Amino acid sequence: MLILSRKPGDAIIIEGGIRVVVLACDRKSVRLGIEAPPSVTILRSEIVTAIAEENQRATDTADANEWLSGLGPTAPSEPTDS
Repeated sequence: MLILSRKPGDAIIIEGGIRVVVLACDRKSVRLGIEAPPSVTILRSEIVTAIAEENQRATDTADANEWLSGLGPTAPSEPTDS
């Protein structure tokens, strides 16, 4: 991990035409501006985490449903008159 000290108005350039600018900073947060080509996706890490968790839940649910359907009928069958 590269660690830099930057002041508001300072920027860093990342390969691929990505520019990160420090817009403002205070004791609790830093405000960044990110310029990148349209082909580059930029997501906040909490969004990526939420998507991954939701995908895992969906997979778990699908696996559970598949497992349950493999058990066969859940209601007892009614006796037939012979």
